[in-house]
Amino acid sequence: MAPIVLVLLAAVLVVTLCRSLKVPAMLGYLVVGFLTGPGVMNLIPQGKETAFLGEIGIVFMMFSIGLEFSLPRLRAMRQLVFGVGFAQVALTMLLVAMAIAYLTGSPLTGFAIGGALAMSSTAIVSKLLAERLELNHPHGQLAIGVLLFQDIAVVPLLIMLPAFAGGSDTLWLDLAKAGGKVLVVLALLLFFGQRLVRPWFHLVARQRSGELFMINVLLVTLGIAWMTELSGLSLALGAFVAGMLISETEYRYQVEEDIKPFRDILLGFFFITVGMKLELSVLFGRFGDVLLLLALLLPLKLAVVFGLGRLFGHRSNDAMRSALALAQGGEFGFVLLSLALSLNLVAAPMAQAAIAAILISMLAAPFLIMHGERITRRLIKQDWMLQSLDLHQMLVASMGKDDHVLICGYGRSGQALARLLEAEKINTFALDMDPERVREAGEAGDPVVFGDAGKKEVLLAAGLMRAKVVVVTFADTHAALRILHAVREVRPELPVIVRTIDDSEMDVLRQAGADEVVAEVMEGSLMLASQALLEAGVPPSRVLRRIRAVREERYDLFRGFFRGSSDETESLEESLVPRLLSVQVCGGAAAIGQPLGALGLAGLGVELKAIRRNRVRRTDFDDSFEISPDDVMVLLGTPEQLALAESRILQGD
Repeated sequence: MAPIVLVLLAAVLVVTLCRSLKVPAMLGYLVVGFLTGPGVMNLIPQGKETAFLGEIGIVFMMFSIGLEFSLPRLRAMRQLVFGVGFAQVALTMLLVAMAIAYLTGSPLTGFAIGGALAMSSTAIVSKLLAERLELNHPHGQLAIGVLLFQDIAVVPLLIMLPAFAGGSDTLWLDLAKAGGKVLVVLALLLFFGQRLVRPWFHLVARQRSGELFMINVLLVTLGIAWMTELSGLSLALGAFVAGMLISETEYRYQVEEDIKPFRDILLGFFFITVGMKLELSVLFGRFGDVLLLLALLLPLKLAVVFGLGRLFGHRSNDAMRSALALAQGGEFGFVLLSLALSLNLVAAPMAQAAIAAILISMLAAPFLIMHGERITRRLIKQDWMLQSLDLHQMLVASMGKDDHVLICGYGRSGQALARLLEAEKINTFALDMDPERVREAGEAGDPVVFGDAGKKEVLLAAGLMRAKVVVVTFADTHAALRILHAVREVRPELPVIVRTIDDSEMDVLRQAGADEVVAEVMEGSLMLASQALLEAGVPPSRVLRRIRAVREERYDLFRGFFRGSSDETESLEESLVPRLLSVQVCGGAAAIGQPLGALGLAGLGVELKAIRRNRVRRTDFDDSFEISPDDVMVLLGTPEQLALAESRILQGD
């Protein structure tokens, strides 16, 4: 028990530090694995159990990625998967194998290490791209396409290594059988899966049991992953197929929410198991070999992916960012090295040096992906010339706009807003990051262009200096904060309206400079209340005054809620949302007989919304109002603030 507690303590401390320093949490997990593994403290023994936990984490991560895809989209990506992906694996293996064969004199050693270094980390790349909302960007799609082929390429490599080691005469027959099995399994899953998954989920959903639905998600995910493993494919590829099949159903978003806790926790275990593989003795004892393999890994793979990306028609910017994402080694590299070591294709010291090089590259991966845009900006001048041309075209398109509303995001909300403004003869100009949407809307004559509203130069090209209002129509707080920072840097006086889901981020957005924050939940509640008031016989003029008053008070009347057992488990951010709490002043409570001012609730950050006395709800009180036994005090605050206030009311300081 003690080692487990120490590992969890280390994980909490290190991941908290990583978040404070604004670096990916996975880096913290890797460090925890290194510190608690055999290389340093030896708190966690390396074994099949720990490796299995990590592998299940990858399964759920790839399942989540699959939910973002669909079969038509996968077909559209076939050039990325079987074109760029195949070329990347083949070319990287060839170049690394030639270098290692020259240094060691063994072509088989070069082949084994080349296969290991050709792999990238599916878990790291997919998780970081998903967190940064870049999976649907061109560089994200290119990276995922290559990763999918790498997962497929592991199968023939696992067949070829033993065949080369034993001098098999049936290598090509074995490869043909494996290839045929792969095609058959994937075809069966995609053909029959499409026809079975939807009715099966309908059957389970009709039982109206959340527990049963969750068990079914686990069954489908692990079941399809297990089937692909039995056929010689990886668990991760099977999980991706499972997610893709469910993405075609209406249960996609519910499934995505249900698996989040499993995915994040188990993926954390995976990164811990990866960190455990790094040994200081190897790092220092074979430092030269580690550096050599790192040189063959990071710069070489970066150059290969970038060159292939350009060769297949991708922009320099997208090719470079994909190359930075894929430059590191991956978890399948460990599998191939372990097999090569057991077959005596690679000497133990060289295998350990290769493992160390892959691990160091995986430690560098989060920084390469996080700062990919900045690095690309420095390395690729031509792309910025192209972007300058794009900005020039955007500037030309916006030149005719004056006193316009600049709309950031042209989804359903943005388009609805543009139509209402157009009906009032108010000029609009919109920015959106979906090229297909921009193309179709542009062909229809809508004033929308492709551009990232979080960049100051894009906003300026879109006429920020001539706009009279900026509206952020998508509910993404991180992106909205970037836009607010860019706008406030240039035009601090310009009104900015931001959309959000609920009131959890309202204060953060206002502090960042938003003049108004429109919360969907609040507006929905307001519309529901207005209709109920009208049906209840309240005059329309009075209803309008009430709605206007609530909006002027920035939803203060609606802030806070009573949490119930049926509410979903809350995230860390949701735990900071103000809520309501009813505190009954029982006999013997410290607050009895005291005036409200003496309790100092405001100093705790808590607002007293109402007092219920003798079944009458009162809001007409001041600091001199005295508390009586059996009063019920309705408090507004965060859970931590409410706990302190309740303690002060009942027990005193």
